Amino acid sequence: MTRTRPTALLVDLDGVLRRWDPEVPARIEAAHGLPAGSLTKTAMDWSRLRPAITGEVTHAGWMAGVAEALGAPRAVAEWQEYRGEVDPDVLALVRDARAAGVPVAIATNATDHLDADLRALGLTDEVDAVVNSSVVGAHKPTREFFAAAATALRTPPDRMLLVDDSDRFVRGARVAGLAAYRWNGPADLPYLRAALGLG
Repeated sequence: MTRTRPTALLVDLDGVLRRWDPEVPARIEAAHGLPAGSLTKTAMDWSRLRPAITGEVTHAGWMAGVAEALGAPRAVAEWQEYRGEVDPDVLALVRDARAAGVPVAIATNATDHLDADLRALGLTDEVDAVVNSSVVGAHKPTREFFAAAATALRTPPDRMLLVDDSDRFVRGARVAGLAAYRWNGPADLPYLRAALGLG
């Protein structure tokens, strides 16, 4: 059976719409005598990350925990000053989708700092909705998260397309009934445009 063309788009933020320069934390770690990769590794430890992305702990509380674990509050503060950059190719896809009448939401595991990040990145008015796990109280790839996305865009799950750089989140979205595509980079854009009927 052929799947119906998606009528709404969910875009992951980190790794898809927002890019991070790995040289930034590398420079900070070197300057503060920290092991390479320790900032991200410590922050992404699941026992520390999960409460932050489900709204149980604030972003500030999460980073305080990272600073304490590393014994390096100044390094963590410097790291947090960098908020990444918008991928212009993905933003063009978002704009073209909306211009064609396809509603778009950012669907991301994030903290209570997300709104400030979107303002800093100039993304606040670029999407129709934001599905933030810390607001939903459930993270990707749970059914609850994708149900919240369906509600936000007023679109049934089977009419939504998720674009994400995580295999696990793509698989979870498909289990929840969505179409989902694993983002590998700008070379994927022609396929995604065709899937959304953008020409």
